[in-house]
Amino acid sequence: MKITKICCIGAGYVGGPTMAVIAQKCPHIQVTVVDLNSDRIAAWNDENTDNIPIYEPGLDAIVAEARGRNLFFSTEVDKAINEAQIIFISVNTPTKTYGKGKGMAADLKYIELCARQIAKVAKDNKIVVEKSTLPVRTAEAIKSILDTTGNGVQFQILSNPEFLAEGTAVEDLLNPDRILIGGDTSAEGEEAIRSLVDVYSNWVSPEKILTTNVWSSELSKLTANAFLAQRISSINAMSELCEKTGADVNEVARAIGMDSRIGSKFLKASVGFGGSCFQKDILNLVYIAKSYGLNEVADYWEQVIIINDHQKRRFSNNIVQTLYNTVADKRITFLGWAFKKDTNDTRESAAIYVADDLINEQAKIVVYDPKVPRKKILADLNYLGTRSSEENSNSIITFDDPYRSCKDAHAIAVLTEWDEFIGYDWQKIYDSMQKPAFVFDGRNILDKGALEKIGFIYQAIGS
Repeated sequence: MKITKICCIGAGYVGGPTMAVIAQKCPHIQVTVVDLNSDRIAAWNDENTDNIPIYEPGLDAIVAEARGRNLFFSTEVDKAINEAQIIFISVNTPTKTYGKGKGMAADLKYIELCARQIAKVAKDNKIVVEKSTLPVRTAEAIKSILDTTGNGVQFQILSNPEFLAEGTAVEDLLNPDRILIGGDTSAEGEEAIRSLVDVYSNWVSPEKILTTNVWSSELSKLTANAFLAQRISSINAMSELCEKTGADVNEVARAIGMDSRIGSKFLKASVGFGGSCFQKDILNLVYIAKSYGLNEVADYWEQVIIINDHQKRRFSNNIVQTLYNTVADKRITFLGWAFKKDTNDTRESAAIYVADDLINEQAKIVVYDPKVPRKKILADLNYLGTRSSEENSNSIITFDDPYRSCKDAHAIAVLTEWDEFIGYDWQKIYDSMQKPAFVFDGRNILDKGALEKIGFIYQAIGS
């Protein structure tokens, strides 16, 4: 099948950038991204591409090039579904907060709603592509819904998981390590796979496009995230031991990273991993393992989450203990709220949980992040339900200027590894702070020697 029209349901962190790159690289294909959130679609259509809702380096230029030519953002979901030959499902799959599997299983209600809407609207054969991260055998459920419409339309379900790192998503899309496409092993399934392969082949070399059965593709995404998160928790577990023994976790990481069997990536000790994928996908993996009675497997992967939660609590506890066992009415400045640099995504950010702990200790938290607004910071804290929204609002101060944020602070906590933090005038910051002036570097990005020479009391993870 020659593909000329693609629709993507979901204009979020995956759907928006992925479809923008497909549109840029495939000018002969009309790409329409649809979402029921009219404010989000309006932001994608904003004449000033600085205002698009997703911040990723390079994304604004790609959107500017393709939008209006063959890239469109719309709330007309039914129209886009009806016209498209390939429909990507790229909606949120959060961890369930209710019922069976609460706190572990993926909530598939949005996926099911998409499938039912496609089934209702489609008048001709469609290829439906799972882009969201999903539990193994979700494709089976989607196909069951689509095949019982009774209107004679034939659907092929493909799994095409994303392997994007936020902050480098555009580069990951333009030069991927691999494109994974899973589908049915029937003749029709293989034809559908070829159709999607042909789309990616416009810019991705054939040896980087892997095809599997649909179950292997679904599980590969969960496995990749679990392995990456495991490495972070492993080095973070060692960081605590380093602090007790006088070792330096950065030196340990460098030493083991030079072993070709291990490699150097994802060995950066920190206050903990965040983002929408790692925790959610590991909990999903734990739930799947338990559902098959594989309790030892579940326990193994759950420990990755336990270490990550411990690392965040350990960081906030250390701030309290170092500041003479009380932070009540003290100003603690957070540099960074996003879960990592070069993104405005705050989902599961370590900053949220560290702030929550310190607010419980009656600290005043001052936050500066170059890409995250106050409204989002408060929404993240309110989502935890620890206290009223009014109490959160009264406990959080925000400024658009880092130097104002640090003025009169008792301590600074670096929660995101934004490059700009390294280049600040730290003497100016020191002069404006309460003394003694503390820096807690949760990302190990600052120069310990330079800060201590100025007069800071500096503490980093793992040393």
